[in-house]
Amino acid sequence: MKKSWEPQSGNSMKTNRLSVVKGDITEMYVDAIVNAANRSLLGGGGVDGAIHRAAGPGLLEECKKLNGCETGQAKITAGYNLKAKYVIHTVGPIWRGGIADEPELLASCYQQSLALAKKYKIKTIAFPGISTGVYGFPKDLAALIAVTEAKRFILTNKIPEKIIFVAFDDENFKIYKKLLGEE
Repeated sequence: MKKSWEPQSGNSMKTNRLSVVKGDITEMYVDAIVNAANRSLLGGGGVDGAIHRAAGPGLLEECKKLNGCETGQAKITAGYNLKAKYVIHTVGPIWRGGIADEPELLASCYQQSLALAKKYKIKTIAFPGISTGVYGFPKDLAALIAVTEAKRFILTNKIPEKIIFVAFDDENFKIYKKLLGEE
């Protein structure tokens, strides 16, 4: 039987409080999904566009009131038509070869998102591969940063109880499986 936080379809590998699933983040039954947003928070391509389309126009209206978001920071909104109650919007860095503090900024995306999850008592949260699409962050390094920051956070925090990394493709799914010791 599937847990409430698993997608309706797709493969999943679970490890204690961290897991990876292959699927569509907009279909996740979790308390919050994380949006890999751009600085305007007004929608865009990739996962950002998919989340805005699935959530409906209420999300855009709420995002307009947030006055954007800086790279490495995070803001929270309602989930509207999504299965998730909340959307945590975080702005990942554009990859510039690693010379513009990209790893630190990406780590901050996870730190800030998890801090918001704790503040709002979010028990289950799902992350996409932040910055790995059009922003060009190397997938292996991005996944390592994501898993490292999640592990660091759960060492001293009881909430969120479950952190799920949602891989849209086979490549990311395999990377996360290996990092989580599921391969």
